[in-house]
Amino acid sequence: MPADTPARSATWVSVGVSPALGALPFIEPSGAGVSGARADEKGEDTACSLESPPVEHTKSIHLRPTAPLAERVLLPGDPGRALALSQLLIEQPKMFNHHRGLWGYTGSANADGEPLTIQSTGMGGPSAAIVLHELIVLGAKRAIRVGTCGALDPALELGDLLVAHEAIAADGTSAALSAVAPCAWGTETLTRTHAHPGLASQLNLAVGAGERPAHLHATIASTDLFYEAGADRAARWREQGAIAVEMESSALFAVGQRAGIEVACLLTVSDTFDTGGKRTRIDDHELLAAAEAMGRVATSALSE
Repeated sequence: MPADTPARSATWVSVGVSPALGALPFIEPSGAGVSGARADEKGEDTACSLESPPVEHTKSIHLRPTAPLAERVLLPGDPGRALALSQLLIEQPKMFNHHRGLWGYTGSANADGEPLTIQSTGMGGPSAAIVLHELIVLGAKRAIRVGTCGALDPALELGDLLVAHEAIAADGTSAALSAVAPCAWGTETLTRTHAHPGLASQLNLAVGAGERPAHLHATIASTDLFYEAGADRAARWREQGAIAVEMESSALFAVGQRAGIEVACLLTVSDTFDTGGKRTRIDDHELLAAAEAMGRVATSALSE
């Protein structure tokens, strides 16, 4: 068997091999909410009951921790990016969550030795809101989204970083969380959600010390659609001051505001568009480099 690499170690902590399934991985049944055999009062293994027990709203349903959660969390959307960032930022990362493919990792940050968790949210506001809600239930106090966005401002270039201080709530999740009805198109100002001002200011300071082009105090738009049909909505967002568009930040801001925790957002530009709407996508190598830059900046902001 080959020696453990950082990737193997980070990915397979708490993962075993089922004799009945050959090489297929499974999470060992070692905690509440994990399916598998249980010991009865005599200490003998018994099959789990098919009866579903009641679940409190204060419990985590979709995240099933296999390692301690840190009070500070980075929130990439992509599970693969969570793994890459854990290898870069955490000393001997341990898998925090594997359930539903939402990979999460935890351990001591290389930068300051303090606990840090990196948990993927998946795509879109509904998934991101569920993940952050359950992290808060489990004890998270501060969180920074580290994700990608499409440029609305033609001055933005691929790989640029931006700190979002507010998001136009063009998605259903943040609108529902804020208990507001979507406004009609026209001259009416769109509903907005906001990053925690203190944590956003720390991001401004941290990103300003980096080498990548950065845009501070940015307004962005959060939407439910990755593939927009037409340019009307993008034009409206630009009129309202948005310089980029993505899918999760407004929902995360709304969850954080309701729970009273600090949530901020650091993005890198992954897509630009010409005047005809043709998309140019960042290449994988440059995206990884930009993600690593985001991870370093965000960890620095959380260290303050």
